[in-house]
Amino acid sequence: MILPPATLGMLGGGQLGRFFVAAAHEMGFKVWVLDPDPHSPAGLIADHHLVAAFEDFAALDVLAEACSAVTTEFENVPAATLEYLSKFIPVHPSAQAVAVCQDRIREKSFLSDNGIPHGPFAVIRADEDVRGADETLFPAILKIARFGYDGKGQARVATREEALHAFHAFHREACVLEKMLPLDSEVSVVLARDEAGTVRCFPTAENRHRNGILDVTIAPARVDVALADEAQRIAATVAERLGYIGTLGVEFFVTDGRLVVNEMAPRPHNSGHHTIDACVTSQYDQQVRVLAGLPLDEPRQHSCAVMVNLLGDLWYEGDRHREPDWTVLHREQGLRLHLYGKHHARRGRKMGHFTVIGTDADDVFERAMRARAAIGITDE
Repeated sequence: MILPPATLGMLGGGQLGRFFVAAAHEMGFKVWVLDPDPHSPAGLIADHHLVAAFEDFAALDVLAEACSAVTTEFENVPAATLEYLSKFIPVHPSAQAVAVCQDRIREKSFLSDNGIPHGPFAVIRADEDVRGADETLFPAILKIARFGYDGKGQARVATREEALHAFHAFHREACVLEKMLPLDSEVSVVLARDEAGTVRCFPTAENRHRNGILDVTIAPARVDVALADEAQRIAATVAERLGYIGTLGVEFFVTDGRLVVNEMAPRPHNSGHHTIDACVTSQYDQQVRVLAGLPLDEPRQHSCAVMVNLLGDLWYEGDRHREPDWTVLHREQGLRLHLYGKHHARRGRKMGHFTVIGTDADDVFERAMRARAAIGITDE
């Protein structure tokens, strides 16, 4: 076990890292953050911020010397960076697990090889792969294999010709072509798995997206209990087959009443933000516990919750930049506002979220939607 006042390391300075720093501080740990952005939200509250690239091996040596263990807050930290640090200190999750999750081709192949339910797909590396793709895949979504998130690097394609055009627009980067499935809903499971193989799943959550970005999370999910339990079982299987150690998010499509895995996130997940306010322990507390080798805590949800993302669009009225009127949120009872301290608001950028909690699921949802509308989020 690693005990306070030891120093833990975080690769990445975004809001997920910021919540990790806060959780670690509450438990008595110090935290060093490595991120190239001098204004990174996590770096601003860390005990020390190394402003350096993830491939800066001199900075990695400094991090390894200062920290007892290191984790990450986003999937695009180079696997080579994690592999290098693991020579000196514990690193969770492992480079091998992150390498699978950060590449859609490897991710889809992992699901297929392990018999985990997934949608039909084809690997696209050249024009010939598009021309040879099964006609039944269309209409489809073409996604670049690396560095795509929040709807970036994706294109809906109805025909083979549209897929070829999109592939060229992506500069012929390696892609996966995924069949578009009829969706009943989307759900996710956030879990923690420790070195002994113990898995603790948070209750299955229901998600709504706008323009490829998570908009609203409803927890627990409004789905059949058997389906919610099955999602947790599949997510645990994913973690076990990956040999995963840390906090993991698994996203699912519900199509024709059955679950298929959409993708995995080797880190805490946006749909798990509500655990800060609605659960006995949060996904970030669990991330700290796994990294420090402490026993996992109870993930029980004590309140119904609805989480709403706040994007940078709210900071603009036409072309004019202004601060949103937060008083309309603070008037709502049971609402918890979390702002990430990001240096600059831009459209589509996650700037914060709020969570409404309570004992009645319908009332919580109604109050959250009322607050969402009051702050200026529309469904257009």
